[in-house]
Amino acid sequence: MTRPAQPAKRPVNPRFSSGPCAKIPTFSLDMLSDAPLGRSHRASVGKARLKAAIDGTREILGVPEDYRIGIVPASDTGAVEMAMWSLLGARRVTMVAWESFGAGWVTDAVKQLKLDADVRTAGYGRIVDMSALDYDTDVVFTWNGTTSGVRMPHGAAIPSDRAGLTICDATSAAFAMDLPWDKLDVTTFSWQKVMGGEAAHGMLILSPRAVERLESYTPPWPLPKIFRLTKGGKLIEGIFKGETINTPSMLAVEDYLVALDWARGIGGLQALIARCEANAAVVSRFCAENDWIANLAEDPATASTTSVCLRFTDPTIADGAAFAKAVAKRLEAEGVAFDIGAYRDAPAGLRIWCGATVEMADVEALMAWLDWAYHTEHAALSDAA
Repeated sequence: MTRPAQPAKRPVNPRFSSGPCAKIPTFSLDMLSDAPLGRSHRASVGKARLKAAIDGTREILGVPEDYRIGIVPASDTGAVEMAMWSLLGARRVTMVAWESFGAGWVTDAVKQLKLDADVRTAGYGRIVDMSALDYDTDVVFTWNGTTSGVRMPHGAAIPSDRAGLTICDATSAAFAMDLPWDKLDVTTFSWQKVMGGEAAHGMLILSPRAVERLESYTPPWPLPKIFRLTKGGKLIEGIFKGETINTPSMLAVEDYLVALDWARGIGGLQALIARCEANAAVVSRFCAENDWIANLAEDPATASTTSVCLRFTDPTIADGAAFAKAVAKRLEAEGVAFDIGAYRDAPAGLRIWCGATVEMADVEALMAWLDWAYHTEHAALSDAA
């Protein structure tokens, strides 16, 4: 195989990691100069910033006014665990997984909480039939599989008259996909995904039905302090007004506020969604034009527009895992793509973040380099043989 020449154009920003993700395109550290560093988060300035983060989240995402939004510890993981430990056990549970993080929630429900759960799984590249679930049970699922690149295309399968709660890990979907709030009782995400924020802070969004459960049900297991959302049988309303359970980073809060301002400036949620879809479409076209690579998602309707996962389909490649690692390593060495190897539990391949903070021109430039890296590695294999 002929070794191709290197492309002339490089991505301006080579950060295609699926978390933490690329900062907003206009980002500079100077934007954080107004952060109230060295001030208490319980001082008026701190509480005002935290409330602004909650209000901005509601505004951009279109969260209903009667839904509570709270900033919680430990990123999306902390938000999901808080919801599971606080809400599950009141009725039967259905756990749904089609990638590694969903599988982790299954483990927590079955092995740690010891719930007799109905577990529904699908392999990487596929999705569980959400219409076949019993929504009179509490259902825990991810909207977008960050490690599989497979997402729910819509929420039509979730009935409005369900008796159970829906608990949705939406960390790589929030701000990138149109979430149907009337179908979601608990929704979690972190700032470090689509908004390119800093890590360690999670967001917990509760419907009135979820609040009712919290105020009427006490789990049979002990709850750590950072999981406690009620006191004396009533919701701790302060959590949802910026009075966080533990100390947040005011620098990270300021960074999130900057990202929300950027989102407003480009046109809000629909503009964010459009940027993700345009980025993912670049990768889809590249796969359609090259028979040696394909989207891991088997059904295009379920293909993620943020964490786009790819697999090499060339039958002449004997060791797909080694080849994928070599391609990713070569692209990183050239400074054109960082951290795009497939997740450690996922099938061998690549994972390219196409979220809203990524510029489409950078994705287009990366595709040319991916073509170069594939052919270069393939030629090296041929030479070695």
